[in-house]
Amino acid sequence: MLAAQRRELLLDRLHRDGRIIAKDLAAELGISEDSIRRDLRDLAAAGLCQRVYGGALPVSPAIADYATRQGVEVSGKQRVAAAAAALIQPGSTAILDGGTTALAVVRALPLDLRATVITHSPTVGSALAEHRDVEVYLIGGRLFKHSMVACGAAAVEAARGLNADLFLLGVTGVHPEAGLTTGDADEAAMKRALARQAADTYVLGSAEKIGAASRFAVLPLAEVAGIVTDVDPGNATLRALDVPVVHAP
Repeated sequence: MLAAQRRELLLDRLHRDGRIIAKDLAAELGISEDSIRRDLRDLAAAGLCQRVYGGALPVSPAIADYATRQGVEVSGKQRVAAAAAALIQPGSTAILDGGTTALAVVRALPLDLRATVITHSPTVGSALAEHRDVEVYLIGGRLFKHSMVACGAAAVEAARGLNADLFLLGVTGVHPEAGLTTGDADEAAMKRALARQAADTYVLGSAEKIGAASRFAVLPLAEVAGIVTDVDPGNATLRALDVPVVHAP
């Protein structure tokens, strides 16, 4: 089998099974495990998979640039956003992550909501201007343009002085084995810092993120209160996450 044919097969298996175990596939094809690993390295370099120990996982489409992500799974994000917005209770303090789903959460909030929202996203903060009774606190730092959020040491330090009832966390991957992941190390650190300051953390997990993985770990699944998702409740990957789920109708 030619290398190009192997790589096509690898992508087919990744799509079908949601993962590749290099040792098992090498035995099935009668080739060396090193050959499979080289193919996976090439596919990962092309952005077609996410390598993990022993194999590979599907890469998340949410690692695309901000403008591109605004057009990805729009209806699913809107459903997730509506369900997540309902978690922000009147009088509560909520931390809202950045990204396109978080922006959709703002648009789903009632205009008469009275609450406090803390965010490290200038885009999310400015979108809350129409909510007259929402007090907005912006965390500053280095602007990470991929998600339009502030990151870095100054932002993490500012987060330490916060206390919130709820954190709505955006990630690029939600996987039973890889946990919650994102594509930038500083952004992952910022998300962890914000999660430490909230009583409950809920993940904004629209369908394209379930079963996918990115390079940097954010949190283990055991450390969140639940996942808000539009994925069918019977989905095998969703059930394997073994965390409470808020289903977005």
